[in-house]
Amino acid sequence: MDKLLRVRNRFLSFSMPWGSIFATFITLCVFLLISLISLSLGEKFIPLVKVVSALSGHGDSKVQLVIETLRLPRVLMAVMVGAALASSGLVLQSMIRNPLASPDIIGITGGASAAAVCFLSFFASVIGLAWLPFFAIAGALLSALLIYGLAWNSGVTPMRLVLVGIGVSSAMGAVTTFVIAASPLATSITAYIWLTGSVYGASWADVKALLPWLCVSWPLAFYLARRVNTQELGDQIATGLGVSVQTLRLALLFLSVFMAAPAIAYAGAVGFVGLIAPHIARRLVIRSFAFLLPMSAFVGACLVMLADLCGRLLFQPLDIPAGVFVSAIGAPFFIYLLYRQRF
Repeated sequence: MDKLLRVRNRFLSFSMPWGSIFATFITLCVFLLISLISLSLGEKFIPLVKVVSALSGHGDSKVQLVIETLRLPRVLMAVMVGAALASSGLVLQSMIRNPLASPDIIGITGGASAAAVCFLSFFASVIGLAWLPFFAIAGALLSALLIYGLAWNSGVTPMRLVLVGIGVSSAMGAVTTFVIAASPLATSITAYIWLTGSVYGASWADVKALLPWLCVSWPLAFYLARRVNTQELGDQIATGLGVSVQTLRLALLFLSVFMAAPAIAYAGAVGFVGLIAPHIARRLVIRSFAFLLPMSAFVGACLVMLADLCGRLLFQPLDIPAGVFVSAIGAPFFIYLLYRQRF
């Protein structure tokens, strides 16, 4: 049995196995290494020493231009998108107590995608692409409200929420497909690329726009951590311990939306990150929401960075969307989870 690190004072109280601390440290090192490699590799190779010099502000001016203007915003966007989707998936899996839950399976991604495609087809030429994130977020929020409303029957149970979410996701997928088929060819191509999911062309403006959403949603998730741990014990036990289960479930659903929807808005419908990352995190640290949240975020960030790196390097001069490579991993993983759930 692992020895525990215990911290107890008037401001903070927790205990954590040293094995989980070691796993977190290793994951952080891997995260930093992938980040540096992503900044180093591309159409033009930049040695890691020059990358570090450029980040410190003392490198060659041409290298600094490539790093700070082109690659760093893209890497930061991949980090934030992966972390946001992974955190959203963890929230949903903890809320529903189902390992198959994730934003793309429950319907949040579907709502955001349907709204975004409708915007690209009917409104983009009129009011400009700057409004795309707002439409995607509004679509995800409306989808969550629809799911919760249809699942309500003197309360909401996890199983009903999953089944309704899958139905709403399918309906949103049908809407998305119909709009793409009915749109002009140029609009359809733009919408299809967006649906695949990519951080290509990410700018500092996108990074600054996405960051506030995460700065608000992650502290809220940590604040609700104890209630989430209690809720995972079952509705009756949680109610007996003083947790308002239905209120908490609604709060967690909206928290998941506010994590995933902005990421989807700026990077497209990158699938399966919210499904895979929490499962990997559970293999590395103890099953406590407060410790799973940062680990899931690190794992999700690494997945999207690696997918984006593969998209940039494997098929040059083409730049393949990161969502293609995440789906190539996520689809077999989803089938594996379905197989395990049979027993």
